[in-house]
Amino acid sequence: MSDIPDPLSAGLSGALMPFGHRLMARVYYADTDFSGVVYHARYLEFFERGRSDFLRLAGIHHAELAGGSQGEKVVWIVRRMEIDFIRSARMDDILTIDTRTEKISGARITMAQELRRGDEVLVTARVEAATIGELGRPRRFPKEWVAAFMPRE
Repeated sequence: MSDIPDPLSAGLSGALMPFGHRLMARVYYADTDFSGVVYHARYLEFFERGRSDFLRLAGIHHAELAGGSQGEKVVWIVRRMEIDFIRSARMDDILTIDTRTEKISGARITMAQELRRGDEVLVTARVEAATIGELGRPRRFPKEWVAAFMPRE
């Protein structure tokens, strides 16, 4: 039996994988434009779900951070995002959103994301996020977070 979780049987938050995180999602009518193709801004939401669920399964919960469980309130912000739209997703497609950490430096993390339909890559993204404190100043990643986000391959 493999140590890699079966993403089709994973819970609502997807599954941690050796490379990072995998989430499955269905395209609903609300995700599409008048032609049944996913509206371009919705891809940002699919990618956000992938990153948020990666955090959750890694043991980092937004609600706890905002409540000050780390001594002060901590907020994640997206600093930069690059997106390549290769092919369109359509209503009722089952999508796979893979998220992996490329680099962590100080208060910043760079993640690569890929959205696929089966084996076909539809959209890729590279996201640079950061953590800031209540006053808007960068807050370094705790060492235990670094270990939780780095690939286990």
